[in-house]
Amino acid sequence: MPEESVKRIGERLTSAFRLNSRPIAIYGIETVPRDATPIRDLHRCIAEVLYRMATERHLNAVYTGGDTTEGCCPGGLTYLGYLERPSFIRYFVSTGSDKVREGAAEYLKASPEIVDRSVAAVGKIESIGKYLVAQPCERVPDGIEIRSICLFGNAEQIRNVAALVHFGRDDPFLPVLVPWGAACATLITYPAGLASRAPRESAFMGPQDPTFNHVLPPHCMAMGIPALVVRKMIQNLDQSFVIRRPQVAFPQREG
Repeated sequence: MPEESVKRIGERLTSAFRLNSRPIAIYGIETVPRDATPIRDLHRCIAEVLYRMATERHLNAVYTGGDTTEGCCPGGLTYLGYLERPSFIRYFVSTGSDKVREGAAEYLKASPEIVDRSVAAVGKIESIGKYLVAQPCERVPDGIEIRSICLFGNAEQIRNVAALVHFGRDDPFLPVLVPWGAACATLITYPAGLASRAPRESAFMGPQDPTFNHVLPPHCMAMGIPALVVRKMIQNLDQSFVIRRPQVAFPQREG
């Protein structure tokens, strides 16, 4: 049985889960893709650009790479493997330091040491290629081997996506995870296999990074899914509750 095209996968996910946003494919490439916009030209936050691409219709593709780092968030570039982790991050993410940005801090971790251990647990991060590309599934050229897909939806839609990930799996815990890290780690780094210790067959729900809350509406969630997992989901789709019991997946509600 031939594999579904990336375009068809996007169409099936959109229809089955009643998504109002476009599924976004992640892949690597060695030359600047045609009709693509550098992420830095749109916003410094890589994850915010992904959300805009999913919810707006005018962007064909965006990219970043080692020669397009200026103007992008250094933390995000670290999570994509294009920049070494800045030394000040351990303080900025935790409790702050008088020697770093006048003590500014995000208070996301209890101490710099916990940040260090958490980063070490992620493992080595390697870039996906000279350029990382994010593109709506509907526009991915034939022959491109994608690494992952990112979905945005409301809580009900993402819960149903998680349930389909679990459909063909016997492990009740690892198929869907909510990992620590920046929003771009949930959307790209972990599902696209850039982090050496990220589970290769898990989907990643979130993002749990509260600094991204100003971007996402309160009802919105996201999931980054490795391409291998997505293809298994598509294979299971017609036999699952999503198709066979849609009234359970999406119950009618009064009002």
